[in-house]
Amino acid sequence: MIELSLDATTEAIDWIRSLLATVDFTDNLQVEEAKSPWAYQVRFYLPEGDRARIDQIESALSSLHRTGMTSELEMSIVEEKLNYSSAIHRVGNFVISDENYQIQPSEIALNIQESLAFGSGFHPATILSLQLIERHITPDLEILDLGCGSGILSIAMAKLGAQVYAVDNDAIAVEATQSAIDQNSVRDRVRVDQASLGKGSDLGHWMGGEVGEIRSISSTETFDVIVFNVFARIILDLSDDLNKALRPNGSLILAGFTIEYESELIETLEEFDLIDREQTGDWIALVFRKRVGE
Repeated sequence: MIELSLDATTEAIDWIRSLLATVDFTDNLQVEEAKSPWAYQVRFYLPEGDRARIDQIESALSSLHRTGMTSELEMSIVEEKLNYSSAIHRVGNFVISDENYQIQPSEIALNIQESLAFGSGFHPATILSLQLIERHITPDLEILDLGCGSGILSIAMAKLGAQVYAVDNDAIAVEATQSAIDQNSVRDRVRVDQASLGKGSDLGHWMGGEVGEIRSISSTETFDVIVFNVFARIILDLSDDLNKALRPNGSLILAGFTIEYESELIETLEEFDLIDREQTGDWIALVFRKRVGE
C-alpha cells in the first residue's frame, strides 16, 4: 500500500480533512505530534498503483503547501499501516480523545472520532471556542450551534448541561455530528439538522464544497446563546439573523477569524456589548451580549 504523509500547522488539520472530502477520501487520518517547527504529522493510506487518486489528493492539498501550512506531500510504499496513538488534547477541563482514554473525575471527555468535517479540536478557533464555552455555558440554556462541523462544540455544551440545536449546511458535518452525539451519549440534549439560519441557507457551502437545497431556520428570540465558529464574512452577512434569533440578554460566542476582523465585527454588531475575549496568536474569539430592548 502507499503511505502519504505531511507535516502540518495546527490550523492545517481541519483544512486537510475538508480538502480531502472534496475528492471523496473517507478513510481515517493518523495525526501525531511532530518535531518543531511543525505541530503535527499526518499520515493516510491508499492501495498501491492508484496513481490517479494520488494526483487528485496532491492537487487538492497543494494550496496548503504553497501557503506554508504544510510540508510537501511525501509518498512511500509500505507493507502495512503504522500503528499509532491518537493525540490527546486538553482545553480547560475538556479532554478531546478517543474511547480508549480513561477519563478522570474532574475532566469532561469529548470523544470525537475521525471525520472529514471541520472541528477536530486541533484548530486554534476550536480551542478558543471551547475556552469561552466552558466559561459561559450553564445548564438548561437553549443554544444554536450554527455550522456544527464535527459536533465537538455541541457535545461540549451538552456535557455542561445545555440543550443544543446543531445545524450545518454540509451533509458530511450533519452525519459527523450525529455520530458524535451517539458516541458521547447526549441524544437527550442535542438534535441535529441539515439547515442554516436565515439567509445562511443561500450562501452555499461555507468551506467551498457543494450542497443542495438547504432548509432555512426563521427564528425570533428562540435561543439563549448562538455559537458560530466560521469565517468573519459569514458572521457579518448573517448579523441581522443572529440578532433576530437571540433572546434579549442572549449571547453570541464567535470564532473562526483573526484579529484584523475584530473592529468590523464590533461595529456591525452594534446591538451587542462585547463582554469577553480570548486570543492565541492572531486568532481571536469574542463573546457578545444582546442588549435588552434591542
